[in-house]
Amino acid sequence: MNASPTSPRSVPVWDRFIRLFHWTLVSCVVIDYTVLDDGNAVHQWLGYLAAALVVARVVWGFIGTPHARFSDFFPTVTRIRQHIEGMLSGSPERHDGHNPLGALMILALMTLVLAVGLTGWMQTLDAFWGEEWLQDLHEHAANLLIALAMVHALAAIVMGRLERTHLIRAMFTGVKERW
Repeated sequence: MNASPTSPRSVPVWDRFIRLFHWTLVSCVVIDYTVLDDGNAVHQWLGYLAAALVVARVVWGFIGTPHARFSDFFPTVTRIRQHIEGMLSGSPERHDGHNPLGALMILALMTLVLAVGLTGWMQTLDAFWGEEWLQDLHEHAANLLIALAMVHALAAIVMGRLERTHLIRAMFTGVKERW
């Protein structure tokens, strides 16, 4: 586990791939959801790109830099319980990479991106063409993705304050700074 009460003030955490993955995925999802939500070819290809990004991120989760690896932040029940207990007691653990709740969110978001991509792709198949249940599932998964992404962004702001860490800046610079 990467919790450390005496972490240095500046810790390199997010490598270039993670930052490029994050902001490219954000762009794909936001553009697809807000601008191109009618299923046109650009919408489809941005959806495929988003799904491919998640697949690449999963691979990077096994072979990437230390804080990108799932082994660094996988949210076990014990890690989650300890993290919540620390937050409730007013002394949250410091995590150089993702904290356990953040890890849960990352896994949920990546799963939803894949679900949206899969249901979108399925709609292009003859076997599922015009199936309303599949269109509804695609739309509900996309709406849930956006809702969780907003919770994720808000949580990054709140946790940055609680942990006295520049979390948002770290997604641009790759370095987590504490004040």
